[in-house]
Amino acid sequence: MPATHEVTNQVPPLVGHDTAQDPALLAALDREGAGWAAEEVHALGRLAGSTEAQEWGRLAERVPPVLRTHDRWGHRVDEVEYVPAYHQLMRTAVEQGLAGAPWADDRDGAHVARAAKFLVWNVDAGHGCPVSMTYAVVPALRAAPDLASTYEPLLTARAYDPVLAVPADKAGLVAGMSMTEKQGGSDVRAGTTQAVPQADGTYRLTGHKWFTSAPMSDVFLALAHAPGGLSCFLVPRVLPDGSRNPMHLMRLKDKLGNKSNASSEIEYDGAAAWLVGEEGRGVRTIVEMVNMTRLDCTLGTASGMRTATVAAVHHARHRSAFGKHLVDQPLMRNVLADLVVESEAATTVAMRLAGATDRATRGDADEASFRRLALAVSKYWVCKRGPAHAGEAMECLGGNGYVEESGLPRIYRELPLLSIWEGSGNVAALDALRAMGREPASVEHFFTEVELAAGADHRLDDAVAMVKKELSDGAELELRARRVVEQLALVLQGSLLVRHAPAAVADAFCASRLGRDWGGALGTLPPGLDLGAVVERAHVDVG
Repeated sequence: MPATHEVTNQVPPLVGHDTAQDPALLAALDREGAGWAAEEVHALGRLAGSTEAQEWGRLAERVPPVLRTHDRWGHRVDEVEYVPAYHQLMRTAVEQGLAGAPWADDRDGAHVARAAKFLVWNVDAGHGCPVSMTYAVVPALRAAPDLASTYEPLLTARAYDPVLAVPADKAGLVAGMSMTEKQGGSDVRAGTTQAVPQADGTYRLTGHKWFTSAPMSDVFLALAHAPGGLSCFLVPRVLPDGSRNPMHLMRLKDKLGNKSNASSEIEYDGAAAWLVGEEGRGVRTIVEMVNMTRLDCTLGTASGMRTATVAAVHHARHRSAFGKHLVDQPLMRNVLADLVVESEAATTVAMRLAGATDRATRGDADEASFRRLALAVSKYWVCKRGPAHAGEAMECLGGNGYVEESGLPRIYRELPLLSIWEGSGNVAALDALRAMGREPASVEHFFTEVELAAGADHRLDDAVAMVKKELSDGAELELRARRVVEQLALVLQGSLLVRHAPAAVADAFCASRLGRDWGGALGTLPPGLDLGAVVERAHVDVG
C-alpha cells in the first residue's frame, strides 16, 4: 500500500550517547575528590545511554512486579516476581558500586564517585530504591558491631544475588527499611508494632507496616516498641536455620510512578529480629540510614532534571516550527536555558553534599556539621523543584512529550516521590529548623560555605543578608519554615554556582532566583543573559 505522506521534521532517538556528558557533573566529580573515577563514570554513562539499557528501564516499568502470596498447594510463600530486565538493572547497579560498595572503599572520594554513578545511571528510578537503602543501611547497622561484622561485608559486596536464601550464605545482600505505619506516617513514634525479647537474645516482632519498599530484600531495618522504648531491629527474610521469617506481604501499592519497585504492606507475625543499638534509641539509630537516603533523594532529583533537560534540548535542536529550529526561537531558548540553570544548580549542590558525606565518613567534623543543615535544606528545595521542572521539560516537546514513548511521563511521575520519600516538604523544612536549634554549629558552617563567594555578586550578597535577617527573627519561625529554608537553599546553590559554574549559568541563576528579576515560572529569565551558552551545556552527542 503506498504511503499517504512523507514523514519529516521528526526528532532522532536520544540513544547512543553518554549520560555522563555533563559538564557540571564532571567538574564536581573532580572538585569533590573523585576525578580518579571519571572513566568508570563515563563507561556507566555510555551504558545508560545505550538502546539496550534504555529498554531494560522501559520494560521494568511497563511490566511491574507481581505479588504471589501462596503457592499452588496453599502454602504462604510471600514472594514478588520481577521481569528479567529489573534484575539486569539491579545487577548492573550493584556491580558498579551504587549500593554498599563505597563503605568498603578506602579511596578518598569513594562516596562522590558513587554519587556521580547514581546520577548517570538514569534508566529506571524504581530499582534505585533498594540500591539506595542498601547503601544507607551500613552506617546504621554499625550501631550493632556483632551484626555489622557478619552483614557489612555482604552489603558492601559488588554481587547481586536475588535468590531467597540464608543471608550469611549469599554472595551479596540487598537491604530494605520498614518504618511507617497506617496511623503515623512520618510520625514513626506513633507506631504500634511490638518487640518482645526472647531468652536467646532475639526479639519477636508483631505488627503492620504501611510502606515497606523492595520487600524481596534480604534484610530490613525496622522500628518496633521494645520494653525500653522505640527501638531499631534487623529483620532477615530467611532465618539462619533456612526457614522463612514470618513476615507476610499483604499487598503491593498501586502507585503514581516508581512502578518497577514493589512497595508493600507487610505484617510481622512474631518475626525474629535482632536489636540494633540500644532499646529506646531506635529513631536515633535509623536516622543514620535516613540521612543517606535523603542524599539519594537529592541526587535522584538532580538526575531526573538532567535527563529531562537533555531530552528537551535534544528535541528543540532537531524540531522546526515557523521556519526555524525551536532552539533558535527566543522564548523557547529562554525556557531551555532556565531548565539548564535549575538542573545545574541541583547537580552542583547534590555533588557538594556527596563530597561532604565522603569527608564526614572519614572524620571531618566540620563537613559533618555543614552537611547536617545543608542536606535538610537541599532535600527540601531540590526535590520540591523536581516536579515543576519535569512538567516544563515535557511541555517543550508538546504533545510528543505527553506520550509514553518520549520517556518524559516516566520522569514526571517519578519526581514527586522524591519530594515525599524520607520526609515530605514540611518534614524536611522542620528538620532544617531542628538542625539549627540543636546544632548551632551547623549554621556557622553553612554560612562559612556560602560566604566563600562573598563579594563576587551583589545579588548573592543581598540574598545572604536577607536570609540572615529572616533567621534573626524567631517569631513564628515554624510558620515561616518553608520560606526560610527556600532562601537558605537558594543562597547555597547561588554560592556554589558563582564559585564553580560558567559565568553565563551563575549570572542567570543570580539574576532570577536571587535578584528576583524572574517571573517565577521556568522560562522567565530576564533579558541580557547569554542564554545560548547556557543551553549548549545540555547538548549531548548522539550516535
